[in-house]
Amino acid sequence: MNRHRTTILVLLCAYAAGVSAQAHEHASHPAPEVLGSVTFATTCAASVQPRFERALALLHSFTYTEAEKGFRDVVAADPKCAIAHWGVAMSLYHQLWDAPAPADLAKGLAELDQARRLGTGSPRERAFIEAATVYYTDYEHVAPATRAKAYEQAMGDVAARFPDDPEAQIFHALALVATAPPTDRTHANQKRAADILEPLYRRYPQHPGLAHYLIHAYDSAELAPRGLDAARAYAKIAPSAPHALHMPSHVFTRLGDWNDSVASNLAARKAAHAAGDVGEELHAMDYLTYAYLQLGRDADAKRVVDDLAAMHGLGAGKFKIGYAANAMPVRYAIERRQWAEAAKLEPLPDSEPHVAAIVYWARAVGAARGKHPKDADADIAAIDASVAKLDAAGNAYWATQTRALADSARAWQLFANGKTDDAIAHLRKAADAEDAAEKLPVTPGPIVPAREQLGDLLLEAGRPADALREYKTALEGAPGRRGALTGAAQAAERSGDADAAKRYREPPSRS
Repeated sequence: MNRHRTTILVLLCAYAAGVSAQAHEHASHPAPEVLGSVTFATTCAASVQPRFERALALLHSFTYTEAEKGFRDVVAADPKCAIAHWGVAMSLYHQLWDAPAPADLAKGLAELDQARRLGTGSPRERAFIEAATVYYTDYEHVAPATRAKAYEQAMGDVAARFPDDPEAQIFHALALVATAPPTDRTHANQKRAADILEPLYRRYPQHPGLAHYLIHAYDSAELAPRGLDAARAYAKIAPSAPHALHMPSHVFTRLGDWNDSVASNLAARKAAHAAGDVGEELHAMDYLTYAYLQLGRDADAKRVVDDLAAMHGLGAGKFKIGYAANAMPVRYAIERRQWAEAAKLEPLPDSEPHVAAIVYWARAVGAARGKHPKDADADIAAIDASVAKLDAAGNAYWATQTRALADSARAWQLFANGKTDDAIAHLRKAADAEDAAEKLPVTPGPIVPAREQLGDLLLEAGRPADALREYKTALEGAPGRRGALTGAAQAAERSGDADAAKRYREPPSRS
């Protein structure tokens, strides 16, 4: 068997079949495909090694559909290449997004079964295959989170068995980030992952997965400053991957670097559109809308929302698509405090319960804050029904987040009905629940953090000093949010603190 290691700066034009430079020397050629530098020793035919590593580079940038095609191309060219079947299965397992659908789980398991039947590959390759099989095994009866944890432990064993293999360490680190409990505010898994990734990143600065997964490891208010180097580098490492162009904005959003977030997501949106990747395009559009609104660029945000309205046939049942497509109009209405506009929004057909609940929340808040609190009844009931569905499905994370939406909506209805103390209690409950868990990577954050809403309610209730304390806390978790800064300035001014009011009105620019 041929064992070799080939380091590539992946260039599509380097292996495209049938291209004659002489025949096209006067033609206009597209820019080379640059995905970063990946090395993965295999026992497959030498002729497929560049294609395998290209597919792996795509996988590390979560360009899943193209990665799957790439690995299948390797299988077609070398039917005995077992590790390529592993690649197909890993392309179907979107670790930081939603769990694979049953059809994809069946496909992934079939690929791994085929890899095992082939019996080819080195002990290291077979270890990767066995670890992935742990995730897919008995998927009909074992919960996704349980299988994900088992896979993380299996990859930990692979990493320990092959301590000098960078890919074993990288995939283990990704699994640690993917299985980090959202309620662990110590970020223990993320810090473990970063401890693995940082030394490797210094050795392999062009590896796309290292920069990518460091950004995910540092995607929290506590750790975001550590992610700036990786954020600045990733888009340069793999500019042909739309997700690589978007990912820096996770750090920029955490730090309130809105101009950098806009630039990142404009590039990502353009690249995703060109690639026909609707999910990635919408993901970038959601972050872009969010950043525009924080900068007060409402007209630019409107253009993005209008572009969304022109996109037909969106598969809202897919979480990444459904979340962004439902959230953008909600952000646009609520951040601008257009309550009547918010009250008229409709969730997209087939939206998941926790996604549709965002729209029900906007409608309820719009009705309550627009002086029609009775009109919020049906939407609050719809949020409660969404919570019940999530509880029944065992989706604890989103049940908690959706329950916080219900408390927030009730708070504004109670406040509109003159029950201020009860309203404050409900919003404080929502804020505490929301603060207890990290956001998931598919969203830039809550539409309006409940802690910020609590500040708004206290300010409207004539308690500016209390409001200011809540705004300060809100800004610690979400720096640079326009609503919290404006509210804090008003609260400080009404509390007689002119210096603080000036600081909040003229915060130092981060970009």
